Amino acid sequence: MAVVVETLEKLERKMTLSLPVQVIQSEVSARLKKLARTMKMDGFRPGKVPMQVVAQRYGYSVQYEVMNDKVGEAFFNAANEAKLRVAGQPKISEKEGAPENELSFEAVFEVFPEVKIGDLTEAEVEKISTEVSEAAIEKTIDILRKQRRTFSQRPHDAAAQDGDRVTVDFEGKIDGETFEGGKAEDFQFILGDGQMLKEFEEATRGMKTGESKTFPLAFPADYHGKDVAGKTADFMVTVKKIEAAHLPEVNEALAKSLGIEDASVEGLRADIKKNLEREVKFRLQARNKAAVMDALVAKAELDLPNASVQAEMQRLLEGARADLKQRGMKDAEKMTIPEDVFKPQAERRVRLGLVVSELVRANELQATMDQIKAHVQELAASYEKPSEVERWYFSDQNRLAEVEGVVLENNVTNFVLAKAKVTEKAVTFDELMAQN
Repeated sequence: MAVVVETLEKLERKMTLSLPVQVIQSEVSARLKKLARTMKMDGFRPGKVPMQVVAQRYGYSVQYEVMNDKVGEAFFNAANEAKLRVAGQPKISEKEGAPENELSFEAVFEVFPEVKIGDLTEAEVEKISTEVSEAAIEKTIDILRKQRRTFSQRPHDAAAQDGDRVTVDFEGKIDGETFEGGKAEDFQFILGDGQMLKEFEEATRGMKTGESKTFPLAFPADYHGKDVAGKTADFMVTVKKIEAAHLPEVNEALAKSLGIEDASVEGLRADIKKNLEREVKFRLQARNKAAVMDALVAKAELDLPNASVQAEMQRLLEGARADLKQRGMKDAEKMTIPEDVFKPQAERRVRLGLVVSELVRANELQATMDQIKAHVQELAASYEKPSEVERWYFSDQNRLAEVEGVVLENNVTNFVLAKAKVTEKAVTFDELMAQN
């Protein structure tokens, strides 16, 4: 088979293929004969339908099928022989003016680019670190206590204060009209927890059971309710019940209720510290990995295959539609979303994927099975039954592939950090936890 490959522009190539007509005809004949052996038709016994009749009914579709198979096979064989790394699917069309007894085709396609990664010793990366402080442990204990708090009703003459659970009726109006979500009865919230807007909490603080109050409330411009965002409403609130919160003591009973193996205060603190350190480790890895990937992209030179970018845009579009559907939007799959809004993200993903792949190939940074097992064990350690979680991961190749991808990225991160100009920066526990 004669093959000619031309460079069109950057990553675009054109391949000319020639196939003997006899190859196509022989395969078509073989498939029709196979079809005839099982074909059923009125007036004929099974398998006894004449070939002429079989060809009349199925000849065109079989011819089309064979052409696709043979040309596709010829293309990928030729691409392998020429050591071309094809990106996406080729666009194949028949070419006129072929020699006698031959069929000619043109395949236009893209190849993956050559990736040039600059000197990583010149890359600059900010690496953050965080310590789990005693204050972080105390804060976590306070959260756990609040999750287990109980309430008892305050006397009627007691004023509402932060930490109390308050039951109220309220009604808000804008220009004299009640708006959606602006009215409720027997509504409960914890005063001072930030569940309600600041003006609402300030108005309720200090009120007593049975009291009513009217006050203005200005909705922020970025308020989630678009109909009221940036507007000022007149609210009336009536306090119906005030309950004082009671937090459990930090003792063995609390540790036991949390399922701590060493049911002591020391055991509780040690368990919290271990869990916080695990969470901090994963967050630091994610942040530092992102910084490394930014540095890698900045140091790399490559052209992007349009086919890969288009495929990634389509994946992002499908993901957006799936997310909208999960949020309850009707006909999300039919919703018109311009693909171009995903283009910058798609280009970055494709660029980063190609750069990481090249770095892994050139420096043998593939994830080992021992690394994968260790990462799964680390993920499972925070669960009540780690062995069941480990089995869950190893029972599914897709889940295991995700873990392999994370480990591979960690290998790349460590490799780059060992070479780059690294600036260490300590951040507080709260700063790290506040970052997405």
